[in-house]
Amino acid sequence: MTAATVFVVDDHPVVRDGVSLLLRSDPCLSVVGSAESGRLAIERVASLAPDLILLDLRLPDMLAPEVVTELRRVHPDGKIVVFTAHGDHQGVLAALESGAHGCLLKDAAGAQLVTELRRVLRGERVVDPRILPDEGQRSDALARSGLTRREYEVLRLAAQGQTNPEIAESTGLARNTVKTYLQSALHKLGARNRVEAIGKASEAGLL
Repeated sequence: MTAATVFVVDDHPVVRDGVSLLLRSDPCLSVVGSAESGRLAIERVASLAPDLILLDLRLPDMLAPEVVTELRRVHPDGKIVVFTAHGDHQGVLAALESGAHGCLLKDAAGAQLVTELRRVLRGERVVDPRILPDEGQRSDALARSGLTRREYEVLRLAAQGQTNPEIAESTGLARNTVKTYLQSALHKLGARNRVEAIGKASEAGLL
C-alpha cells in the first residue's frame, strides 16, 4: 500500500521536526515537506500536492482561514488538519468554515495523532472535543452516518436554505457535482427528499 503524503506547516522548527519524526515512524504516512509560513506553504503545496496538510492555527504572516482557502484553491484534493496548542474556538471555527477537514491539539499523544490523521484521510471530519465539544459529537455522528465531509458540507448548506446553484457557488463545485453529493447524502440517510434528509440529519446530531 502506498503511504499517504503529509506536509507540515508550523513556524516553530522544533514542532516541525518533532511532528515529522513522529509521522515518519508510521509506514502509512510519508512526510514530503514543511513550511514555516502560510505563503511558503501555499507555494510548496501547489508543487508537491500532498494528501494531507497539517497546519498550525497561528502563523506569522497569514491567518489560518486565509491559508486554508488558498490551500484549497491550489490543491483542492488535499485534506487540511489544523494543529494548535490553543483551544481558540473562533479561530478553529473560522478555519473549519473555510474548508479545513479537522482540528487537533498539539498535546495529542503520538499514536492518537496518527489515528486521527488516518481518519481524516478516509474522509472523516475530526475535531478534538476539548476544542469544540459540539463539533466532536458531530464528528462522531458524521462517522456513524457514513456521510463524507463533502456530502455533509453540501447538506449543511442546503439546511441553511441554499439552492443547488448557490451551494455550487459557495463551495466552488459544479452544479452537477452538488446534485450528486446531495443524492448520495439522501441515499445514506434513507431520505426521499432534501427536507426529509435535513430532518434526519438533525435527529442524528449532524446539524
